[in-house]
Amino acid sequence: MSTSYEVIVLGSGPGGYVAAIRCAQLGLKTAIVERENLGGICLNWGCIPTKALLRSGEVLHYMQNAKDYGLKVAGEIEADLEAVVKRSRGIAKQLNQGVTHLMKKNKITVHMGEGTLTGPTSLTVKGEKGEEKLSAKHVIVATGARARDLPFAPADGERIWTYRKAMTPTEMPEKLLVIGSGAIGIEFASFYNDMGADVTVVEMLDRVVPVEDHEVSAFLEKSLTKQGMTIMTGAGVEDLKAARSGVKAKIKDKSGKVAEHDFTHAIVAIGIQPNTENIGLEKLADMDRGFIQIDPYGRTKSKGLWAIGDCTPGPWLAHKASHEGVTAAEAIAQELGNKDVHPHALDRNNIPGCTYCHPQVASVGMTEAAAKEAGYDLKVGNFPFIGNGKAIALGEAEGFIKTVFDAKTGELLGAHMVGAEVTELIQGYTVGKQLETTEAELMQTVFPHPTLSEMMHESVLGAYGQALHI
Repeated sequence: MSTSYEVIVLGSGPGGYVAAIRCAQLGLKTAIVERENLGGICLNWGCIPTKALLRSGEVLHYMQNAKDYGLKVAGEIEADLEAVVKRSRGIAKQLNQGVTHLMKKNKITVHMGEGTLTGPTSLTVKGEKGEEKLSAKHVIVATGARARDLPFAPADGERIWTYRKAMTPTEMPEKLLVIGSGAIGIEFASFYNDMGADVTVVEMLDRVVPVEDHEVSAFLEKSLTKQGMTIMTGAGVEDLKAARSGVKAKIKDKSGKVAEHDFTHAIVAIGIQPNTENIGLEKLADMDRGFIQIDPYGRTKSKGLWAIGDCTPGPWLAHKASHEGVTAAEAIAQELGNKDVHPHALDRNNIPGCTYCHPQVASVGMTEAAAKEAGYDLKVGNFPFIGNGKAIALGEAEGFIKTVFDAKTGELLGAHMVGAEVTELIQGYTVGKQLETTEAELMQTVFPHPTLSEMMHESVLGAYGQALHI
């Protein structure tokens, strides 16, 4: 016997559970299928628990530098790794329970188990209730992704880690190798460096956080090096072998020289692999390197089958997945006859990216190089944290905010930041881009004083030669 719904969501990460909630809000009978934890990787093993770890590292950093704020700390300052991890896991558990509550509140049926598509709008679930057959008018695939292993050195959970083990260490790495300098790699490098590890970062491309503006990459590398990290760009790990006592890595540097290095642990952060194998997609969707190809609303080539989040083309970010979930839910409701919803296609140029290292990095839109390559004539503003009173008062005077405008129309093409709390500031520019603002509106906006956000105003003014405090 098959249980039927109007919408079934396969996967309960930040894309899946949000899609289910929006479907339920729109009056659709909705179910969600999850094989492990409600909330998915982001809530349980990604975005949230890593921020808890980073916060502990940040507090430790401030305690170690208390004298810079006119404060004295009595006694020895030390990190309790077990307690730090326990706090992080507690926060993840709290939020997992929150998603469970949201499912009940919105009357969404949860089927715990492994879901496999048997057609565009049907699937079987093998789990706590044995095998269940489910069908729906529409199915949304939101199965997410996992860390990619090095082909010659898969993670063993003991000496070679992916993000999951790096979040729950049983021992503190003394000498840590981080392979990859994207957001995940740099965040873990920053956390373990603050916690006292000797950290080396190896990046195959010519700069760290390579998707960011080149000036941000250069500033961040300089800052991380100043904090004590070893940064190797244009370099690659040729071989990685784990033993009981540690890890041996053969690293080719930018000059082509290969040398062997010893570490106690290694974190592999070289990208993701979509969770799209063995779930019945082979004939139902077009695939590219494992990622499900979709239209701007989440439709696949099969009628009634949709996909969102990290199992689809990037950027692979939780907030992008959530937004796609809402878009798909509203498009489904529209197809089912709801005339009051008006879904909008996702504009990937307006998706902000954030990296929660120390200093933080945030951006939205085009880098200066990308805008030049696209043929724009540019106006570029750059304002340093040292010119901002709030930043100086906070003891966080390192960083800058950069804005990139189309010189002909005044359109804000991109914004790029590095420094304290920029992951909160970036949303101001994201709203501006969504509203298609120009430099004129941003110049006429009154920013409160004293705040870090004043630097956003100054950067815009600077692009047009009107900056006031430099």
